[in-house]
Amino acid sequence: MDGVSFASAGAGIFDGTDQRYRQSIPLTKQVDYFELVNEEMTHKVGAPVLVKHLSKSIFGVVIGSNDIFGYFDSPNLRKKSTPTQYVDSMLFLLKVQLQRLYDHGARKFEVVGVGALGCCPKFRLKNQTECFEEANYWSMKYNERLQSMLKEWQFENKDITFSYFDTYAALSDLTQNPTSYGFAEVKAACCGLGELKAKAPCLPVSSLCSNRQDHIFWDQFHPTEAASRIFVDRIFNGPSTYTSPITLKQLVAA
Repeated sequence: MDGVSFASAGAGIFDGTDQRYRQSIPLTKQVDYFELVNEEMTHKVGAPVLVKHLSKSIFGVVIGSNDIFGYFDSPNLRKKSTPTQYVDSMLFLLKVQLQRLYDHGARKFEVVGVGALGCCPKFRLKNQTECFEEANYWSMKYNERLQSMLKEWQFENKDITFSYFDTYAALSDLTQNPTSYGFAEVKAACCGLGELKAKAPCLPVSSLCSNRQDHIFWDQFHPTEAASRIFVDRIFNGPSTYTSPITLKQLVAA
Protein backbone atom coordinates (compact mmCIF):
# COMPACT_ATOMS: atom_id res chain seq x y z
CA MET A 1 0.00 0.00 0.00
CA ASP A 2 1.32 3.46 -0.82
CA GLY A 3 0.24 7.03 -0.35
CA VAL A 4 1.18 10.39 1.10
CA SER A 5 0.34 11.79 4.53
CA PHE A 6 0.05 15.53 5.06
CA ALA A 7 -1.20 15.14 8.64
CA SER A 8 0.29 17.15 11.48
CA ALA A 9 -0.16 16.52 15.21
CA GLY A 10 -2.09 19.28 16.93
CA ALA A 11 -3.38 20.73 13.65
CA GLY A 12 -6.74 22.36 13.20
CA ILE A 13 -9.01 23.67 10.49
CA PHE A 14 -8.03 27.17 11.58
CA ASP A 15 -4.50 28.50 11.34
CA GLY A 16 -3.03 28.92 14.81
CA THR A 17 -5.16 26.26 16.54
CA ASP A 18 -2.01 24.79 18.10
CA GLN A 19 -1.38 27.50 20.69
CA ARG A 20 0.49 25.28 23.14
CA TYR A 21 3.31 23.94 20.97
CA ARG A 22 3.02 26.22 17.90
CA GLN A 23 4.55 23.58 15.65
CA SER A 24 1.61 21.99 13.84
CA ILE A 25 0.82 22.47 10.16
CA PRO A 26 -2.79 23.73 9.80
CA LEU A 27 -5.18 22.30 7.23
CA THR A 28 -4.77 25.18 4.78
CA LYS A 29 -1.01 24.59 4.65
CA GLN A 30 -1.49 20.82 4.37
CA VAL A 31 -3.59 21.37 1.25
CA ASP A 32 -0.92 23.78 -0.04
CA TYR A 33 1.60 20.95 0.24
CA PHE A 34 -0.77 18.58 -1.54
CA GLU A 35 -1.02 21.04 -4.41
CA LEU A 36 2.79 21.15 -4.64
CA VAL A 37 2.98 17.35 -4.76
CA ASN A 38 0.17 17.32 -7.32
CA GLU A 39 2.13 19.69 -9.54
CA GLU A 40 5.31 17.64 -9.21
CA MET A 41 3.52 14.38 -10.00
CA THR A 42 1.85 15.96 -13.02
CA HIS A 43 5.32 16.72 -14.41
CA LYS A 44 6.55 13.20 -13.63
CA VAL A 45 3.70 10.99 -14.85
CA GLY A 46 1.50 13.35 -16.88
CA ALA A 47 -1.92 14.80 -16.12
CA PRO A 48 -4.07 11.92 -17.53
CA VAL A 49 -2.28 9.27 -15.46
CA LEU A 50 -2.40 11.36 -12.29
CA VAL A 51 -6.07 12.28 -12.74
CA LYS A 52 -6.98 8.59 -13.08
CA HIS A 53 -4.88 7.67 -10.04
CA LEU A 54 -6.34 10.40 -7.82
CA SER A 55 -9.91 9.56 -8.83
CA LYS A 56 -9.41 6.11 -7.29
CA SER A 57 -7.51 7.33 -4.22
CA ILE A 58 -9.02 7.73 -0.75
CA PHE A 59 -8.55 11.14 0.87
CA GLY A 60 -8.79 10.79 4.63
CA VAL A 61 -9.90 13.96 6.43
CA VAL A 62 -9.64 13.71 10.23
CA ILE A 63 -9.67 17.20 11.72
CA GLY A 64 -11.73 19.57 13.87
CA SER A 65 -11.21 18.28 17.41
CA ASN A 66 -8.30 20.58 18.14
CA ASP A 67 -10.31 23.60 17.01
CA ILE A 68 -13.10 22.78 19.46
CA PHE A 69 -10.62 22.01 22.25
CA GLY A 70 -8.99 25.36 21.52
CA TYR A 71 -12.26 27.25 21.67
CA PHE A 72 -13.22 25.98 25.12
CA ASP A 73 -9.69 26.47 26.43
CA SER A 74 -9.41 30.07 25.20
CA PRO A 75 -11.28 32.96 26.88
CA ASN A 76 -10.20 35.19 23.99
CA LEU A 77 -11.82 32.96 21.35
CA ARG A 78 -15.00 32.78 23.39
CA LYS A 79 -15.12 36.56 23.59
CA LYS A 80 -14.63 36.94 19.84
CA SER A 81 -17.38 34.59 18.70
CA THR A 82 -20.30 32.53 19.93
CA PRO A 83 -20.07 28.72 19.65
CA THR A 84 -22.48 28.87 16.71
CA GLN A 85 -20.33 31.42 14.87
CA TYR A 86 -17.19 29.44 15.61
CA VAL A 87 -18.62 26.13 14.37
CA ASP A 88 -20.02 27.80 11.25
CA SER A 89 -16.59 29.28 10.52
CA MET A 90 -14.98 25.86 10.97
CA LEU A 91 -17.32 24.31 8.44
CA PHE A 92 -16.97 27.17 5.95
CA LEU A 93 -13.18 26.88 5.94
CA LEU A 94 -13.26 23.08 5.84
CA LYS A 95 -15.50 23.16 2.77
CA VAL A 96 -13.07 25.57 1.08
CA GLN A 97 -10.19 23.15 1.65
CA LEU A 98 -12.22 20.12 0.54
CA GLN A 99 -13.08 21.98 -2.67
CA ARG A 100 -9.39 22.68 -3.25
CA LEU A 101 -8.70 18.94 -2.98
CA TYR A 102 -11.55 18.24 -5.40
CA ASP A 103 -10.28 20.85 -7.86
CA HIS A 104 -6.95 18.99 -7.90
CA GLY A 105 -8.43 15.57 -8.61
CA ALA A 106 -9.73 14.15 -5.32
CA ARG A 107 -13.04 12.29 -5.67
CA LYS A 108 -13.26 9.81 -2.76
CA PHE A 109 -13.27 11.07 0.81
CA GLU A 110 -13.28 9.41 4.22
CA VAL A 111 -14.41 12.15 6.62
CA VAL A 112 -14.25 11.54 10.37
CA GLY A 113 -16.38 13.56 12.77
CA VAL A 114 -15.22 14.69 16.19
CA GLY A 115 -15.74 12.55 19.28
CA ALA A 116 -17.46 13.26 22.59
CA LEU A 117 -14.72 15.74 23.41
CA GLY A 118 -16.18 16.70 26.76
CA CYS A 119 -15.58 13.16 28.01
CA CYS A 120 -11.83 13.15 27.45
CA PRO A 121 -9.76 13.22 30.68
CA LYS A 122 -8.59 16.82 30.17
CA PHE A 123 -12.12 18.18 29.89
CA ARG A 124 -13.45 15.97 32.70
CA LEU A 125 -11.19 17.99 35.02
CA LYS A 126 -13.39 21.01 34.26
CA ASN A 127 -16.43 19.26 35.72
CA GLN A 128 -15.31 17.20 38.75
CA THR A 129 -14.47 14.13 36.62
CA GLU A 130 -17.82 14.11 34.80
CA CYS A 131 -18.16 14.88 31.10
CA PHE A 132 -18.03 18.58 30.18
CA GLU A 133 -21.41 18.73 28.51
CA GLU A 134 -21.03 22.10 26.79
CA ALA A 135 -18.10 20.75 24.77
CA ASN A 136 -20.09 17.60 24.00
CA TYR A 137 -23.08 19.64 22.84
CA TRP A 138 -21.02 21.64 20.37
CA SER A 139 -19.18 18.53 19.23
CA MET A 140 -22.56 17.03 18.31
CA LYS A 141 -23.70 20.26 16.64
CA TYR A 142 -20.50 20.42 14.60
CA ASN A 143 -20.98 16.82 13.47
CA GLU A 144 -24.60 17.43 12.49
CA ARG A 145 -23.65 20.46 10.42
CA LEU A 146 -20.65 18.65 8.97
CA GLN A 147 -22.92 15.92 7.59
CA SER A 148 -25.25 18.52 6.12
CA MET A 149 -22.33 20.36 4.57
CA LEU A 150 -20.98 17.14 3.01
CA LYS A 151 -24.34 16.35 1.42
CA GLU A 152 -24.61 19.91 0.08
CA TRP A 153 -21.05 19.74 -1.25
CA GLN A 154 -21.75 16.41 -2.94
CA PHE A 155 -24.84 17.91 -4.58
CA GLU A 156 -22.65 20.71 -5.97
CA ASN A 157 -20.03 18.23 -7.23
CA LYS A 158 -21.91 15.18 -8.50
CA ASP A 159 -18.88 12.89 -8.88
CA ILE A 160 -17.88 13.00 -5.19
CA THR A 161 -18.22 9.85 -3.09
CA PHE A 162 -17.73 10.00 0.67
CA SER A 163 -18.00 7.97 3.82
CA TYR A 164 -18.64 9.72 7.14
CA PHE A 165 -17.70 8.19 10.48
CA ASP A 166 -19.62 9.23 13.60
CA THR A 167 -16.81 9.25 16.15
CA TYR A 168 -19.11 10.79 18.74
CA ALA A 169 -21.51 7.83 18.67
CA ALA A 170 -18.68 5.29 18.60
CA LEU A 171 -16.85 6.83 21.56
CA SER A 172 -20.08 7.29 23.52
CA ASP A 173 -20.81 3.59 23.02
CA LEU A 174 -17.46 2.68 24.59
CA THR A 175 -17.82 5.05 27.54
CA GLN A 176 -21.40 3.95 28.26
CA ASN A 177 -20.80 0.22 27.77
CA PRO A 178 -17.13 -0.26 28.67
CA THR A 179 -17.27 -3.81 30.01
CA SER A 180 -18.83 -5.03 26.74
CA TYR A 181 -15.53 -4.15 25.06
CA GLY A 182 -13.15 -5.18 27.83
CA PHE A 183 -12.58 -1.71 29.29
CA ALA A 184 -12.44 -1.01 33.01
CA GLU A 185 -11.36 2.64 33.08
CA VAL A 186 -13.54 5.21 31.33
CA LYS A 187 -12.46 8.51 32.87
CA ALA A 188 -8.72 8.48 33.54
CA ALA A 189 -5.85 8.47 31.06
CA CYS A 190 -3.30 5.68 31.02
CA CYS A 191 -0.32 8.04 30.78
CA GLY A 192 -0.07 11.37 32.58
CA LEU A 193 0.12 13.09 35.94
CA GLY A 194 -2.27 14.24 38.64
CA GLU A 195 -6.01 13.71 38.89
CA LEU A 196 -7.29 11.38 36.15
CA LYS A 197 -3.66 11.52 34.91
CA ALA A 198 -4.93 14.54 32.98
CA LYS A 199 -3.08 17.48 34.50
CA ALA A 200 -0.07 17.03 32.21
CA PRO A 201 0.65 15.43 28.82
CA CYS A 202 2.18 11.98 28.49
CA LEU A 203 5.87 12.76 29.15
CA PRO A 204 8.95 10.73 30.18
CA VAL A 205 8.24 11.69 33.81
CA SER A 206 4.57 10.59 33.62
CA SER A 207 3.16 7.58 35.41
CA LEU A 208 1.66 4.74 33.39
CA CYS A 209 -1.32 2.51 34.05
CA SER A 210 -0.61 -1.18 34.62
CA ASN A 211 -2.86 -2.32 31.76
CA ARG A 212 -3.32 -0.01 28.81
CA GLN A 213 -5.73 -2.48 27.20
CA ASP A 214 -8.46 -1.72 29.75
CA HIS A 215 -8.29 2.06 29.35
CA ILE A 216 -10.29 3.98 26.74
CA PHE A 217 -7.96 6.99 26.89
CA TRP A 218 -4.19 6.92 26.49
CA ASP A 219 -3.49 10.54 27.48
CA GLN A 220 -5.38 13.79 28.09
CA PHE A 221 -7.11 13.67 24.71
CA HIS A 222 -6.33 10.56 22.65
CA PRO A 223 -7.81 7.04 22.76
CA THR A 224 -5.66 4.01 23.45
CA GLU A 225 -4.68 1.56 20.74
CA ALA A 226 -7.37 -0.82 22.05
CA ALA A 227 -10.08 1.82 21.55
CA SER A 228 -8.64 2.95 18.23
CA ARG A 229 -8.79 -0.61 16.87
CA ILE A 230 -12.54 -0.64 17.50
CA PHE A 231 -12.95 2.70 15.74
CA VAL A 232 -10.92 1.59 12.73
CA ASP A 233 -12.96 -1.60 12.37
CA ARG A 234 -16.18 0.41 12.45
CA ILE A 235 -14.85 2.92 9.94
CA PHE A 236 -14.01 0.11 7.53
CA ASN A 237 -16.90 -2.30 8.12
CA GLY A 238 -19.69 -0.33 9.77
CA PRO A 239 -22.40 -0.86 10.94
CA SER A 240 -24.49 1.99 9.55
CA THR A 241 -24.97 3.27 13.11
CA TYR A 242 -21.51 4.76 12.76
CA THR A 243 -20.75 5.01 9.03
CA SER A 244 -22.87 6.67 6.36
CA PRO A 245 -23.89 6.73 3.60
CA ILE A 246 -21.38 3.91 2.94
CA THR A 247 -18.49 2.26 4.77
CA LEU A 248 -14.83 2.76 3.97
CA LYS A 249 -14.79 -0.76 2.54
CA GLN A 250 -17.56 0.22 0.13
CA LEU A 251 -15.79 3.51 -0.64
CA VAL A 252 -12.65 1.63 -1.67
CA ALA A 253 -14.71 -0.58 -4.00
CA ALA A 254 -16.74 2.30 -5.47
